[in-house]
Amino acid sequence: MGPIVGSPPIVGNPIVIGIDAGGTMTDTILVDQDGHFKIGKSATTPRNEAEGFLSSAEDAADAWGISLEALFSGVNVVLYSGTGMLNTLLSRTGRKLGLITTKGLEDMILMGRGLQAWADYSYADRLHAVTHHHPDPLVPRRRTHGVTERIDQFGDIVLPLYEHEVFAAAKKLIADKVEAICIMTIFSHVNPAHEKRIAEICRGEITAAGADILVYTSHEVRPVIREQSRLNSVLIEAYATSRGRKQLKGIEDVSKKYGFKYGVQTLLSFGGLTSINHPRLHETMISGPIGGILGAAYVGKLIGNDSLICSDMGGTSFDMGVITRGQTRIENEPLMDRFKLNVPTLHLDTIGAGAGMILKVDPLTKKVSLGPESAGSDPGPICFDRGGTEPTIADCDAILGRLNPHYFLGGKVVLQVEKARQAFEKKCARVLGVGVEEAAEGMIDMLEADANNALRRVISGQGIHPSEFTLLSYGGSGPLHLAGCSRGIGFKDIITFQFAAAFSAFGCTTADFMRRHSVSTQHDIPSRADEVTLAGFGAKVTRVWNDLTRAAVDEMIADGHAREKIKTVPFLMMRYTGQLEDVEVMAPLAEVNSAEDMRKVLDEFEAVYAKVNHRVSRYGEAGFTITELGLIATADKVKPVLLKRPLGSSNPASAHKGVREAYIAGHWHKANLYEMDLLQPGHEVIGPAIIEHPATTLVVHPQDRVFVDEWTLLHYSHA
Repeated sequence: MGPIVGSPPIVGNPIVIGIDAGGTMTDTILVDQDGHFKIGKSATTPRNEAEGFLSSAEDAADAWGISLEALFSGVNVVLYSGTGMLNTLLSRTGRKLGLITTKGLEDMILMGRGLQAWADYSYADRLHAVTHHHPDPLVPRRRTHGVTERIDQFGDIVLPLYEHEVFAAAKKLIADKVEAICIMTIFSHVNPAHEKRIAEICRGEITAAGADILVYTSHEVRPVIREQSRLNSVLIEAYATSRGRKQLKGIEDVSKKYGFKYGVQTLLSFGGLTSINHPRLHETMISGPIGGILGAAYVGKLIGNDSLICSDMGGTSFDMGVITRGQTRIENEPLMDRFKLNVPTLHLDTIGAGAGMILKVDPLTKKVSLGPESAGSDPGPICFDRGGTEPTIADCDAILGRLNPHYFLGGKVVLQVEKARQAFEKKCARVLGVGVEEAAEGMIDMLEADANNALRRVISGQGIHPSEFTLLSYGGSGPLHLAGCSRGIGFKDIITFQFAAAFSAFGCTTADFMRRHSVSTQHDIPSRADEVTLAGFGAKVTRVWNDLTRAAVDEMIADGHAREKIKTVPFLMMRYTGQLEDVEVMAPLAEVNSAEDMRKVLDEFEAVYAKVNHRVSRYGEAGFTITELGLIATADKVKPVLLKRPLGSSNPASAHKGVREAYIAGHWHKANLYEMDLLQPGHEVIGPAIIEHPATTLVVHPQDRVFVDEWTLLHYSHA
């Protein structure tokens, strides 16, 4: 790819490689000691992610002007966020599992949570119960065994463990040739004694049988309340992480083949880096889109804007995140393929809306369907000429002249526009009885309307007016459809980037090394608690934090981080008593040693609550409930930087590269073409125009404007 004008001139060699493997494209960013960076891009290869990883890294190395050997032998960090585990779950190609649980809970995995029956359904299907179906369980009923035991919510043993039932269950599962045994007993997050004993018996039987079977316990994977999502978490850890580890090991092997000396890192769902040997690898399953939120927070601090809507449009999906007054939202029970998990995750809202969406028209009803299937990178859109036969949004963009057929991926892929046009006319335009251009733009309008409505829903859910938010648009298709996605909402500002296609990879490299440990608790603090009561709660909180600190720091040290470079921050999940949703609060103190300290914690909760929701919704009279205590340990690393330069002339003539016919807003226009990397601070582009980059394209509608600021960020203004 070409140079990134927003980054400083290249001086040294890269020391960090960040890779984001999406559903369609794999993006790379290289960062040197001073924060200089360049990007690369290649098609994702789901069957062997190492191929796409290497190809994308090579593209970035070419942009830097070094070989792969020189690149990998000189870097200290290789960070990879991919889709191996998620693909395993979606395709149901994971391990063969067995389950041992508390007697009476054997059918819990089949029943699931109510929302699992309709989660991710279309609006129409949600309305009708006849369409509701639970996802197929990861463990069939015949390999699920209940054993007699009971621990209550206080951790007291009500019924002892009937060990003879455990021996029988273990023998049966070994005979069934399972590849892993999962163990989840009720209230094991309070007292794991029975889970530990069941695991001990299972391992003994496995050894005696000479079998090779792994054992997973829920208290080790995720020791928190809510047994349904805790069960799903341990099952997915056992089911999907083997393929994910294999993919990540393949990335590491390829890196070391070219001279890399260390271990590959991956991105945690809550925004930190960890080794691919992390014992709870399911915490990295939702990693790629998380990078975009991290990058948005990083850019927001840079430009002094702390209320942001993050929007990432690629080939498959449209992911949205919210940063409200500097606060990102942590979701403790995200949905993963319609399974509720107990995994802290930066909150994302996702709809199926991307440039790879397959278009269909019903010949009888003339109903147009966008997706949910995506052409992905293999075979890809028809214009890629890789065997794709179904029209996509990308084909529409090519037909309308919005994509340069000779500049896609810098010219590495020549788009076959006429082939796409013929197929689209036959399968869509002719069926609808309209012209090709009208039909193609109509399809794009539908996609952008879906994204526009999704953004409105996300904002309305915050209870804050859109004029308080700045929209950040990125992803390979983000700038291409920015105008339609953002029109009419009334954002304070709309920003995209010269490196929009690799923005999630950029965000990944802004993360620090991290460990996050937490445990469930139930502390109800009255609104008028006296000094003694508050001090007592503080002592309990501090004891838990100290235990979690030791565990997190030990893991960081085991990963090779020096103790003096490890920072720790305790946190709490809190709510007003009686509420159903928690708010994550970073503790203002490392220890709570007095009633005054405890009041500072409560005050911090109220301040955070007012940012995430609204100050008028605070209700301290209800009292406070602490549902979870946790500790985050971090170690710093080099991050990319953006160069701030003075504004110059508004005339973008130095970036002008010609004129092309483009169909925009119902008409063919002679659109001015600009090279995105040549735009300088101060330049202003007035539509109709197309601003091109090897990895993305920004379409500027008639009379709309794009202004380049001192950070070389692109600000889009509607007429």
